[in-house]
Amino acid sequence: MTEDVRLRRGRGSLGFSFFVQGVTFALLVTRIPAIQDRYGISDGLLPAFLAAVPILAGVSSVATEHLVKRVGAATVLRWAQPLVLLALLGVGAGSQMWHAAVALGAFGLSVGALDASMNMLGVSLQRAYGRSIMLGFHAAYSLGGILGASAAWAGAHWHLSLFTSYLPAVVVLLPLAFHGSRFYVDQKGRGAELPEKGLGTGGFRLLLPLCLVMACAYIGDSTVSNWSAKYLQDVLGSSEQLATVPYNVYMVTTLIGRAVGDLGVRRFGAVAVVRIGTVVAAGGFAVVAAAPGAWTGMLGFTLLGIGLCVIVPQTFAAAGRLFPGASDTAIARLNIFNYVGFLIGSPLVGGIGDAWSYRGAMLVPMALVLVTLFHARSFGAESARYGVGHERRAGDRAVDVGRGGNGV
Repeated sequence: MTEDVRLRRGRGSLGFSFFVQGVTFALLVTRIPAIQDRYGISDGLLPAFLAAVPILAGVSSVATEHLVKRVGAATVLRWAQPLVLLALLGVGAGSQMWHAAVALGAFGLSVGALDASMNMLGVSLQRAYGRSIMLGFHAAYSLGGILGASAAWAGAHWHLSLFTSYLPAVVVLLPLAFHGSRFYVDQKGRGAELPEKGLGTGGFRLLLPLCLVMACAYIGDSTVSNWSAKYLQDVLGSSEQLATVPYNVYMVTTLIGRAVGDLGVRRFGAVAVVRIGTVVAAGGFAVVAAAPGAWTGMLGFTLLGIGLCVIVPQTFAAAGRLFPGASDTAIARLNIFNYVGFLIGSPLVGGIGDAWSYRGAMLVPMALVLVTLFHARSFGAESARYGVGHERRAGDRAVDVGRGGNGV
C-alpha cells in the first residue's frame, strides 16, 4: 500500500468517526426534554446533570494526554467510540434517576477520550497533507448531527421510547466504526520526527488565548445544543416536534460552512475566516434573543451555525501549528476548554433564564463569542505557520492553514 493510499484511507476512516460522533451527540442533546421527562429530572436539577458530562469529559481528556503517549491516539479512539455509543444506549435503557446518572457519567468519560483522540489524529493528518483539511472532518460531524437530529425528530413524532430511538443507530454504527478504526493513521508528518514532548516553558501562556476562544465558542455551541429545544418550546411556543428542529438547522448550516471552509482558509487565511465567523455568530444570538416567534428563532440558529462552525476546527489546527513537536499534548489541554465552555454555558444560560429571562440569557454567549475578535491573530501569527520551514508537498499549490493567499 502506497503512502498516499494509506493517508486517504486514514482520512476517510477518521471522517467517518467524526460522522458517528455527530449522530451520537445529536441523538442525546436533542432529546433532553424527553430524558428529563423519562427520569423525572426537575428544571432545577437538569443543569447539574448537564454539567456532569463535560466535567467528566474534561477529566478524561487530561488522562488521554498521558494515555496516548503509551498506546497512541488511534488505539484510544478505536475503543472510546464504541463506549460512547453504548453509553448512549444506556441513557435510553434506564428507568430510575441513578440509571441516567451512571449512563451520562459513562458518556462523559468516554466522550472526553474520543474528542481528544479524534482531533489529535485530525491535526496530525493535516500536517501530513500540508493543507487545511480539519474543517472537512468537522463537516462530517455536522452531517452526522443532521442525521441524528432527524432521527430524534422521528422518534418524537412517532412517540418512540428513547431506547427504541437509540437502538438502530447503535446497532448500525458500532460495527462500522470499529471496522473503520483499522485504517486510522497516527501520522505525525514531516517536521515532527522528534518524539512527542511537553509544551515547554511558557507554552501554556502561548496556548491560553486559544483556550479562551475554545471555551467561548463552546459556550455558544452548548447554548444551541442544550437549550435550543427548550427555548423554542417554552419561550417561542413551538411544539415538541418543532423544538427538535433548531439543532438540525444549526447542524445543516455548520455542514455547509465547514464543507467550504477549508477553501476559505486556503484562500483568505484563518484569521479572516475566524473574524467573519465571529461577527456572524454574534448576530445570530441577537436574532434569537429578539425573535418574536419560532421561525425567526430558526433564522437566528441558522446564522449561529454559519458563524460558529469555523472557530473550533481552526482553534485545534492553530494549536497543532504552535506546537508541532507537542501537538497531542496541546490538543488534549485545549480540548479541556471545550468542556469548560459546556460546563459554564449550560448552567449560565439556565441560571440567567430562570432568574431573569431566557431571551436575556442569549445575550451572554453573544458577548462571550465576540471575545474571539481580540484573539483572532493567534490563528495566523508568523510563529504559528503550518508545518516546519513552511513545507509543502512538491507540486501541491495548497496554502498553509494559518496563512492564506493574501498573506494574512
